[in-house]
Amino acid sequence: MARGRVRRVADDSGTDPAAHARELTGVFDAVLSGDEHGPVPRPVVSASWQRSLAAHVDPEHRTPPVVYDEHELPGVRDAHPLAEVLPLLRNTLASIADEAMHVMLVTDAAGNVLWRDGAAKLLVQADSVGLFPGTNWSEAAIGTNAMGTTLAVDAPVQIHSAEHLVRTYHSWTCVAAPVHDPDTGAILGAVDVSGPLHTVHPALVQLVSATAQLAEHHLRVQLAIADERLRMENMGHLLRLGPAAGALVTRSGRLLAGQPFGWWPERVSLPADPDRLTLANGAEVVAEPLTGGWLLRSPARSVRLAPAVPSLSLRFLGDHPRARLDDRPLALTLRPAEVLTALAVHPDGLTGEQLALLLYGDRGNQTTVRGEVHRLRQLIGADLLRTRPYRLAATVDSDVVTARRALSEGRVADALSASPGLLLPRSEAPLVRDLREELAGGLRRAVLDGGDVDLLHRLAGGVGADDLTVHDRLLELLPAGDARRGPVQVHRDRLLA
Repeated sequence: MARGRVRRVADDSGTDPAAHARELTGVFDAVLSGDEHGPVPRPVVSASWQRSLAAHVDPEHRTPPVVYDEHELPGVRDAHPLAEVLPLLRNTLASIADEAMHVMLVTDAAGNVLWRDGAAKLLVQADSVGLFPGTNWSEAAIGTNAMGTTLAVDAPVQIHSAEHLVRTYHSWTCVAAPVHDPDTGAILGAVDVSGPLHTVHPALVQLVSATAQLAEHHLRVQLAIADERLRMENMGHLLRLGPAAGALVTRSGRLLAGQPFGWWPERVSLPADPDRLTLANGAEVVAEPLTGGWLLRSPARSVRLAPAVPSLSLRFLGDHPRARLDDRPLALTLRPAEVLTALAVHPDGLTGEQLALLLYGDRGNQTTVRGEVHRLRQLIGADLLRTRPYRLAATVDSDVVTARRALSEGRVADALSASPGLLLPRSEAPLVRDLREELAGGLRRAVLDGGDVDLLHRLAGGVGADDLTVHDRLLELLPAGDARRGPVQVHRDRLLA
């Protein structure tokens, strides 16, 4: 790009979108034609154009490359950390996107689109320009766009009309914000809302940014829960070292507990398959694997570790039940998810008669239960699901149990973070119905009684998405200039209609 230009075009997202788009088209044409005296784009856009052109992106002829086909996407999605917060993102943004003719997109750190939601009519338009799951939207792949640029600058970004380097997207406007790993601080991906030119709204930047921060908070809560579980399960190994140096660290090398106090760094650099490693202070230590982390100790001390207990993670609060056994995702249908829910909330076990009553009510019988348990044992392993009584022989991390405990202890914010959606919404099992009503009703009462605006907004974007009273109360409390009022009002009007 030529030097010497001084006239910049401001970010006029609050003015007439079409007029602003025409002005930006003039900037685009001036810059690409080499006009040294013409206007220049905003600094963030100018820098992005330079990076994109350096990557040989053609402004006139470019479509995003497809990196995952539809058969690869399910496995990639299940393994990605943002799958944990997808129900929250959908509850917060997807309904707004549908109402306002936008699409919501979620990418990984490389800019590959993994998820998409939005109005059906607009999805057809999005397909025609390559805006669909499996495509790569990094700056190097498709030039300046909100998803790629937010990942490049690590900050929320709005790209409007001709600020896109590729001319195909001049009829689109988009806003994106990065989501970070609370453990390492690395970017996990981006959340984006895109739509036709006329749908631009000045509140979108604040809304998308707040949603990304909400997702990070949810991940932070889940990380804290996992840290505490690792400490509780493995502190005995550390104590058995006596006065010798030792530490419990996460898989990423973050210190959870160490002795002597102050001797260990806050984070240890772990190789891919650690056995012995040297710390920054020159000390050599042995690394022994634990479920979810590592025990580091002096090589002179031998510690006999108890057999690792399998870790079962259950995420059933939301539209799609998900489970992981240690690091392996499990493909669950509704019935095994119901069985696992019953066993998770009854850790001491259930008889066949009790399980039949909880899952089927008075019409249940133990023969049916035995068949369901048999199929579940084939899925997770016979050693993990014990009989007489039926119980889980694993460390169970269940969002249902976490939310119930937090709610009973008055930790409303934690309970809300653990509840991005309703418990198995399609289930009619008596136990699940009761738990669903208990959690949704308890959260509703606690948040409404507390009157905290932020908690109310989170409730309205999650389990209270269809609750008119929640939206009415939220509009009463939100200040007049709050950027959240517009989307909340739109959703409330939809409920009234």
